[in-house]
Amino acid sequence: QVQLVESGGGLVQAGGSLRLSCAASGSLFSTGDMKWYRQNPGKERDLVARISKSGSTNYADSVKGRFTISRDNAKNTVYLQMNSLKPEDTAIYFCNVWVNNKQTGWSDYWGQGTQVTVSS
Repeated sequence: QVQLVESGGGLVQAGGSLRLSCAASGSLFSTGDMKWYRQNPGKERDLVARISKSGSTNYADSVKGRFTISRDNAKNTVYLQMNSLKPEDTAIYFCNVWVNNKQTGWSDYWGQGTQVTVSS
């Protein structure tokens, strides 16, 4: 089976930085499009950033210039470097990764989520 494991969340003061990681493992050939989402209770899950297999990136307007998404294809891992954090960045962050599963082919998988809390 394929699993996505997230790490790197925590508590940080406004203006600080955090780096999130999300690693795909298991019975897979490769990974494709990778994304980060965030969600708060009672709210929709919003796209934060995405990165293609070749490294093309897109960002939500709310994080542009502050967050950077990157990937390591050899490790099947996506990262989110978050700088100049604001209280409104507080959320649970989820990764979503397209995976070429050895048994079932291409499909997308979700990480378990990691809490990011930014204090003022």
